[in-house]
Amino acid sequence: MAKVTIVFGVVLLALGAGFYFATGAAAPTSLIPAGFGVLLILFGALANSPEPGRRMLWMHVAVTLGLLGFLFPAFMTIKSLVKAHGGPLARPLAVAEQGIMAVVCLIFVALCVRSFIAARRARTA
Repeated sequence: MAKVTIVFGVVLLALGAGFYFATGAAAPTSLIPAGFGVLLILFGALANSPEPGRRMLWMHVAVTLGLLGFLFPAFMTIKSLVKAHGGPLARPLAVAEQGIMAVVCLIFVALCVRSFIAARRARTA
């Protein structure tokens, strides 16, 4: 699961960099997903350990970050969509980036939860 964490970190890093350059490097907040990506890459590298306790700790830290990476952008996306009342969005690229980040992080969290459940079942069996 540590390698999957690194892959999702790279995806978020690319997402942040892509939207940063898509805005003409005028919106530094578009780098927020890149920050999450760098942290996921770091936590994935730290979790890539043969020691089970260390691996479990860093994967739990990574999934917590992934959950935050889902909750906040999802909330901001929904808030922006409700505020627009079906009309044009004030910052459509920002809303798109937040929505994509929320979906990517939700997939990551779901994969982690599935992995945690499988690991627990394997320990008790």
